[in-house]
Amino acid sequence: MQLKLESYTVKEVVVVRCRGRIVTGEEARFLQSELDTLTGLSKRVVLELAEVTYLDSGGLGTVVRILGRLRARRGDLKICQVPPFIREVLKVTNLLGVLHPYASEREALEAFSDRSPTLSETFQASKNNRIVCLDTSLDLLAYLRVLLKSSGCEVFTTQYPSDAMTLAKGAPLSIVICGPGIYSKASAVEKLRESAPNAKVLGLPPDFSTSDADRAGPALVKQVRSLLGLDNHS
Repeated sequence: MQLKLESYTVKEVVVVRCRGRIVTGEEARFLQSELDTLTGLSKRVVLELAEVTYLDSGGLGTVVRILGRLRARRGDLKICQVPPFIREVLKVTNLLGVLHPYASEREALEAFSDRSPTLSETFQASKNNRIVCLDTSLDLLAYLRVLLKSSGCEVFTTQYPSDAMTLAKGAPLSIVICGPGIYSKASAVEKLRESAPNAKVLGLPPDFSTSDADRAGPALVKQVRSLLGLDNHS
């Protein structure tokens, strides 16, 4: 079922009811486009997700990126009436504290009276575990940023390999994660290896964005923690 949206305004808060799939591609772009238009009126948004039937990693990345953009502009995004499968996705990806779900629209609306933390305030990241994530997709990068920060890593994201090389020269990197849009470019990956010889280079599979969010995300976190040796100290 394709994504359908219904929106209305309550006390200067835009409420958007979502029905269908929030997934990589047309649906995610549609949600982003509609919210870009709606947030011209208000920077405070409630997403009502009761009738969302599926959420993949890329779709979750879109929601996280929208949240980050709104908070950067002194706005915020709340989610409510979350189906059990989405709550489980947020739980296993450690994002319950970022996208805190409310039971009802009323509770979500009332929550705007509280000050919301910025994404940078949400996590306490360790500078000893520095990770750079590269990909052409901003949604994927947004998802990787919050996913890995929730595991205690200091995370930088960029669409450009040259930025990663500059970061590598400034301070040691532990891991370089290349999304499908970058990892397929062998010459770029080789230059990254040369710029950060002590860092581990990890390539994401081509279907990472379209995979089930409750599987792909936790699997990546487990792999990263293993590479960093964090599981040996937990």
